[in-house]
Amino acid sequence: MAVVTFVSHDGEKHEAPFEEGQSLMQVATNNAVPGIDGDCGGEAACGTCHVIVDPQWSEEVGLSGADEEEMLAMNPERQPTSRLSCQMPVSQAWDGLIVRMPEFQM
Repeated sequence: MAVVTFVSHDGEKHEAPFEEGQSLMQVATNNAVPGIDGDCGGEAACGTCHVIVDPQWSEEVGLSGADEEEMLAMNPERQPTSRLSCQMPVSQAWDGLIVRMPEFQM
């Protein structure tokens, strides 16, 4: 099974197995990863699933869409590789993906 690693702001790592067809937010919540809330249920309307994609994975993962950009623009912890995990449908090609979580979610 493929695995993604979520790294908290203080460096704690949480490995989470996933199956294709889930969003990265669902992977986090299904595996009780602390720091990913997903308050809006995956509608890109709250920003509580913000992750920062490891730069080595940014091309594979791809760019954010317009709705995602609108929400991320309001986030003071936004980074160049920031994404909303609810807008990231996982792929088996993402096995080994590393994402970091900001200290604070919106």
